[in-house]
Amino acid sequence: MMGKRKIGIMANCFRVDAREGIVKAARLGADAVQLNVGPRGAATEVWTSGYRGEIRRILADNGLALSAMCGDLGGHGFQIPENNAWKVPETARMLELTRDLGGDVLTSHIGVVPQDEAHPRYKVLQDVMARLGELGEKEGVRIAIETGPEVPETLERFLSGIPGGWVGVNYDPANLRMVCGIDPVGGVGVLAGRIFHTHAKDGKMLKYVGPERVYGYFADGGIEDIRMEECFIETPLGEGEVDLPAWFKALDAIGYDGYYTIEREVGANPEADIAMAVRFIREHG
Repeated sequence: MMGKRKIGIMANCFRVDAREGIVKAARLGADAVQLNVGPRGAATEVWTSGYRGEIRRILADNGLALSAMCGDLGGHGFQIPENNAWKVPETARMLELTRDLGGDVLTSHIGVVPQDEAHPRYKVLQDVMARLGELGEKEGVRIAIETGPEVPETLERFLSGIPGGWVGVNYDPANLRMVCGIDPVGGVGVLAGRIFHTHAKDGKMLKYVGPERVYGYFADGGIEDIRMEECFIETPLGEGEVDLPAWFKALDAIGYDGYYTIEREVGANPEADIAMAVRFIREHG
């Protein structure tokens, strides 16, 4: 291990606004927070110069860094070419916001990368991510694709076709376990050198339905009467199927020295679960 693990917390998981979330994260002993940009238009309409200044002051007053910004725009990510006419410039504004707040990573769900490179969606996604990588380089901000829809081998092959090194991975082990049904530990080595940020999250797969159906449900809702709670469940850290100690060791082995950002999207008392997650990570390094 390359020193004490750096712990981040997704501020919105406290179910309060960003300002209060930063304060809560500091009280729990975090080193950083990840903040959500918000929906279309939020990068400028919500994140005004005054609000940006306020967030920078609160971060500084609480001694926290920005581990990353979360820049999801919903729907099918960047899969639909006609939507990219607005999604690319909107993401460019998110990259500028990330830099302005002192961060250097923007995470995002981009859609489902097909295993078959001949699939037309493959080139659509690869071309748009190459363009976003160029925009990220101009801002000094890396783009981290959230894991979950693809097995690591597919994602590695996809990334190998994007030049520049500004597009990589936000490694979420629970997504890989809950959606793809794989052991997320081995994927760390596959994606070595491309992991810019991680989500410390745990979960269990209950029934395999496939990434296309799962992420289609989240994009459109109601698809084929899927009930997500019958397919997988997110759990408090250490209570799911992710072998977290082995995952930590795998990241240590590749020299990862970034943030382990706690994400807890469900549960009756997320603040208690987040506090437990902080303790769990500290106990493992």
